[in-house]
Amino acid sequence: MAYDHEPARDPSSPRVVFIHAGIADRRVWDPQIDALRGEYDLTRLDLRGFGESATAPTRPFRHDQDVAATLKELELEGVHLVGSSYGAGVAVETALLHGDLVASLVLAPPGGSLLASLTDTLSAFFAEEERALDAGDLDRAVEANVDAWVIGTGRTADDVTPGVADAVRTMQRRTFELGQQLGDIDADEVDPPALERLEAITAPTLLVVGGHDMDTSIDAAEHVESGLRDVTRHDWPDVAHLPSLEQPERFTELLRAWIAEREQA
Repeated sequence: MAYDHEPARDPSSPRVVFIHAGIADRRVWDPQIDALRGEYDLTRLDLRGFGESATAPTRPFRHDQDVAATLKELELEGVHLVGSSYGAGVAVETALLHGDLVASLVLAPPGGSLLASLTDTLSAFFAEEERALDAGDLDRAVEANVDAWVIGTGRTADDVTPGVADAVRTMQRRTFELGQQLGDIDADEVDPPALERLEAITAPTLLVVGGHDMDTSIDAAEHVESGLRDVTRHDWPDVAHLPSLEQPERFTELLRAWIAEREQA
């Protein structure tokens, strides 16, 4: 697993670990890394098959085990684990199965293994993406992802912050190209699923949900909110699936406040 690790100026500073969405890689956290550098101990990961994690696995693996192994390698525990979409699912699985490593969770938004329903809109997206990939049309597959997740519902491309869609295009295309190079990289699933064991998670959790996100993400947020013991939810009506990239300054300030509250508790 590829990662960046930037220690804080003060070794006692909070430790923050970022896990990207499935339509991104660790570059999606550039705004937060730039804003928080030196203030916190910062780590951001590329899950296998994303970004610079470009080596095919030689044996079965699970993403939560990769995350836990990386944290132990870096001698990190009590981390504030920030996950976006697919990465949020991995974050929850890590908190469930390696809880001693995790002080809190930020899910912005919940996704991946936390998706509870295959909605009509999600099915339509999967079908469009599959048709494009089967035809070898990566551009079309990338645009299907941008339309579904970046533009989202109830708005047009003109409503999206300039540069956000292009950033996702770059990262998503990299993922598709790695898929062609490495073949399918399928992680083993947690069994029973984390979604069925949310009540076992003790880490306080922050949810950030975009009003223009797909209905399946909003449904996932409802399930997570009702299942966790200690959860705080923020709804942002003006963003879609990537609040940290659409509103980076706002998200960073929310993250700062969240961490400060947890560190004082």
